[in-house]
Amino acid sequence: MDGSWTKTTCPYCGVGCGVLARLRAEGGADVKGDQEHPANFGGLCSKGSALGETLSLDDRLLHPQIEGVRTSWEEILDFVAGKFTETIRDHGPESVALYVSGQILTEDYYVANKLIKGYIGTANIDTNSRLCMASSVAGHKRAFGSDTVPGTYSDLEQADLVVLVGSNLAWCHPVLFQRLAAARRQRGTKIVVIDPRATATCEFADLHLAIAAGTDVALFCGLLAHLAATNCLDSAYIARHTVGSREAVDAASSLDLSEIAELCDLPISQIIDFYELFAETERTVSVYSQGVNQSTSGTDKVNAIINCHLASGRIGKPGMGPFSVTGQPNAMGGREVGGLANMLAAHMELGDAEHRRIVQDFWDSPRIASAQGHKAVELFDAVADGRIKALWIIATNPVDSLPEADRVRSAIDACPFVVVSDVTRHTDTTAVANVLLPAAAWGEKDGTVTNSERRVSRQRAFLEPPGEAKPDWWQICEVAKRMGYAEAFDFTRPHQIFAEYAALTGYKNEGRRDLDISAYADVSVEDYDELSPFQWPQRKGSLIAETRFFGEGGFFTVDGRGRFIPTIPRSPASQVSEAFPLVLNTGRIRDQWHTMTRTAKAPRLMTHYAEPFVEMHPDDAADRGLGAGSLVVVESPHGRVILRVSISLGVRRGNVFAPMHWTDRYASLARIDSLISALTDPISGQPESKFTPVAVRDLEAAWYGFAVSARRINVPDTVYHAMAPAKHGCRIELADLTAPDDWDAFAARLFVEEAGPEDELLTYRDVRAGRYRCARLHDGRLMAALFVSSIPLTVSRSWAVGELGRPIAQAERLRLLAGNPGADVPDPGATICSCFEVGVNQIVEAIGKQGCATVDAVGACLKAGTNCGSCRAEIARIIDGNTVSKAG
Repeated sequence: MDGSWTKTTCPYCGVGCGVLARLRAEGGADVKGDQEHPANFGGLCSKGSALGETLSLDDRLLHPQIEGVRTSWEEILDFVAGKFTETIRDHGPESVALYVSGQILTEDYYVANKLIKGYIGTANIDTNSRLCMASSVAGHKRAFGSDTVPGTYSDLEQADLVVLVGSNLAWCHPVLFQRLAAARRQRGTKIVVIDPRATATCEFADLHLAIAAGTDVALFCGLLAHLAATNCLDSAYIARHTVGSREAVDAASSLDLSEIAELCDLPISQIIDFYELFAETERTVSVYSQGVNQSTSGTDKVNAIINCHLASGRIGKPGMGPFSVTGQPNAMGGREVGGLANMLAAHMELGDAEHRRIVQDFWDSPRIASAQGHKAVELFDAVADGRIKALWIIATNPVDSLPEADRVRSAIDACPFVVVSDVTRHTDTTAVANVLLPAAAWGEKDGTVTNSERRVSRQRAFLEPPGEAKPDWWQICEVAKRMGYAEAFDFTRPHQIFAEYAALTGYKNEGRRDLDISAYADVSVEDYDELSPFQWPQRKGSLIAETRFFGEGGFFTVDGRGRFIPTIPRSPASQVSEAFPLVLNTGRIRDQWHTMTRTAKAPRLMTHYAEPFVEMHPDDAADRGLGAGSLVVVESPHGRVILRVSISLGVRRGNVFAPMHWTDRYASLARIDSLISALTDPISGQPESKFTPVAVRDLEAAWYGFAVSARRINVPDTVYHAMAPAKHGCRIELADLTAPDDWDAFAARLFVEEAGPEDELLTYRDVRAGRYRCARLHDGRLMAALFVSSIPLTVSRSWAVGELGRPIAQAERLRLLAGNPGADVPDPGATICSCFEVGVNQIVEAIGKQGCATVDAVGACLKAGTNCGSCRAEIARIIDGNTVSKAG
């Protein structure tokens, strides 16, 4: 690689931001937003901006391994192919399965789907995208006859009203949110947020409806009934282009306004304000995400929203429509090529005999799956009971991300043969695999991804794969060849796979299917290398700049009409009880991604929240004798975790929130999906991640500790620990139920390397108060420090981390042991802006001493909030004086 800028695409959320990357001579890469990319126009979030800091080979899987022993590619490919062939021969095609990921490329997805559905002959392939957007797929198909996203990102900029339902857009899709925020500043766009939590997104909302968890269907049924009762229906659109409106309105009218208010636990006045605003605003977009999808009634929620847009004719026109924003960079691509157990490639239906014939004929395959395979949760049920005997997991970590995660781990561990393709050597899933295949990572592989607005972009390599890492498509094709399907998988470069897939989308299509990119069926390697982002459809002989669907009908149903789906409110499948009285909601936080295998490599992304936490309402915390910084045990019928308490008025009374990211690699007991029930939506198969009854109690730790080190830390066997990288070393939070007999010995073990003759050891202990402090200096510079107390520590973490490697004068040493920076020492405080590493204390000082009275003024002074903008809500809260305490 020559060190010039490479155009590629971000590997995080479904916004699909264009990225420019360039290798540095000293290692790592420079990364910036691609100003020419139509998804982000140069913007990047905190995670995207830090991509160049995540390219280290620490813990990379570099060589193929069988049972932990390094082997050759030739041997391991023969072994995997032989095991799958043997299992199919002895137990039939339904005994094998693939579980893949929205982070692999479309080309990877395509060959995986082709192999298992067209050549092995089973539909037992599903994806972790089932966990984030399957309800949207099901809702789209019920209403539109196809999994079609009707609109584009530009609709958010052309709308007069944007309704955000179950979406913390400011944190989970920050660049798209900044496009919305810019439109709001320029044209006064109204924003309504519907979310049980007061998230960062709410800071920009004109109206926040903090509904009771799981009551979205009731709220949108009421909206549909209101539109009908106030003569706000688009009768012409309904008559020309839809069916089922009367039945849907009748079902929606089963509740009166007072009943809706009681179910949603909202003031009637707020509900009326929302209904009237929606009714009077023609240009309305409803954006929804995991808060809608991740529910046992997720599909009904999607259709309740879509019903309102069909009823008002607000779909497929500039600034109008329902809009599902996806969580992964290629969840859409996986949907397009049939990566779900109930779909065929090119948006064709597994249950449609004609579609099966089309795909089998195009592939010239010996067979085609004729029945739906196991969806994600069902797939691991089948692993658990022995129906699945050979399993290949690609680019995902189901031991941490699936509900009832402890049961999933046991199931995989007991499976006779498990292959894992990954970039990371040590995950909670690789720990229970028989075979490990080293995969090429972002920056090393070539292919395409599709974002939430149907825009296809290229991921391009600017790094050579390290060790013996290979692309996922290559691994799949090589196994397929050894299973006897060499001719069908004789691909040597990814552009060949893309061209075949593009040709399939147009094969016997004739405008009857939404997905058609046959314009690229003859793409050359040179054209593929230069491929610019494009939005589908792109039919052969007809290139279109931007497309919306359904503004003039043209649905992909049998009669070409959109379908109203009657929905009625249903109670959540789980209910709180005396034993489990609180409702747990899970989700993402701003600077982390999935199970942190990439983001945790960037120290600055670990400064916003460095340990797993649970947000609680002050009254719920007080009822349990808890305060900010307490450690608690959170339990459900399925598992338990230990988390740090963060007190927040943004959480409803009776609800708690915990992030999904931490694993056994970074914390002692924080795999949040071990708590989540495996209950799923009956249509989409998507699990309920937003409503889990739990109990919360004090850990009752005997001591609490915090340590920093410029070198590796030896993680102790304590009941609680949470590890994180730091700018010049690492940091760890600690707690246990009993105290060590010898604190000096404990500290020595913690810091791995024994103190040398040139090291200076400073210690302090107060046995009665339960305090212990230890610091190790080398040549007068701080190399490690341990702070211990019988109560949660108040030591400034950001200050302590910043002291690593710094010369410590004699006069400062007592203050160091005290954990007190002192009035004359800058302490940035807890990080607010990760992009520029700006802390809360710096922002407070800018407000007080520099007179910064607005977010923009703080940005001008400190740069905070001027890059991705996802911290602007927190800065606004600090300015308003409404700070929310947080862990870390």
